[in-house]
Amino acid sequence: MSTVRPQVGSDGAGPFGAVNAFFHACMGDHAPGLDERPDDRLVGMMQIGRTLLGMVAAVWLVVAYPLSSGREEFVLGKLVELGMACAVLLVGSLVGIAAFLIAGTPERRRDFARRLLGPLVCMLALALGPALIWLSLTTVKGDLVGGEDLMGFYSAIVGRGILCSLFSFITLIIGWLLALVVLIVSIPYTIIAAYVCVASCFRASDVHQLLPALLSPLLVWSLFAFQLFNGPDVAAPPEVLYTFLLGGPLSVTALSAWEVRRLRTRYGITLRGALGR
Repeated sequence: MSTVRPQVGSDGAGPFGAVNAFFHACMGDHAPGLDERPDDRLVGMMQIGRTLLGMVAAVWLVVAYPLSSGREEFVLGKLVELGMACAVLLVGSLVGIAAFLIAGTPERRRDFARRLLGPLVCMLALALGPALIWLSLTTVKGDLVGGEDLMGFYSAIVGRGILCSLFSFITLIIGWLLALVVLIVSIPYTIIAAYVCVASCFRASDVHQLLPALLSPLLVWSLFAFQLFNGPDVAAPPEVLYTFLLGGPLSVTALSAWEVRRLRTRYGITLRGALGR
């Protein structure tokens, strides 16, 4: 699971410049400045390198060894892992942000509270996907609005007859087609939104740069425990399998510890300073 977190540059250049500018516009002048969220290219490169290495190792493992179950079960298992990652990070982000709000000085609490728009936007964007899937499925099955409901609606306007039946039929067909399109679009949207929320730690860095580094180990070790009890995805030798399973959590934990140390030694960003203590 990727734990790359977007770094905010001072110049807004690069492929993510427009996205960062949009979030800065939404958050106004309350977003963390470079003193609390520095533009450290080395940290970003290390995160991207670790993620690419993990992806290459995962692809090699799947190609080199047969799957323990069928392809459908494998894909479903990965979707379940993604959902679990969202749940773990959502709870962790809420707890972490709440802890910052409670432990900080009154002035810092006000600063943190002004920066909650980014995490809230991520949470709402993630919740929108399942809501659209439920709404479109309900419409496709005819549970939301049925033919009799439409007949009653149009009969009050044009009366009972051919026009009422025709309008009801056309509305039903158009609504069914639109719901089908929304369903087709909302499924990949939900998956992408979930991945973005996990990769950005629900934009917890908008509140403070230390939060993603503290939350990432919680995510990877939770997924490690889930994979350990759920069984391996591939029929690989134990030494290969457990090396792969432990590689992700250990590398993410080491990278997070290094990031926290680098923020402290290079930029003077500490947990005590973040809380204003």
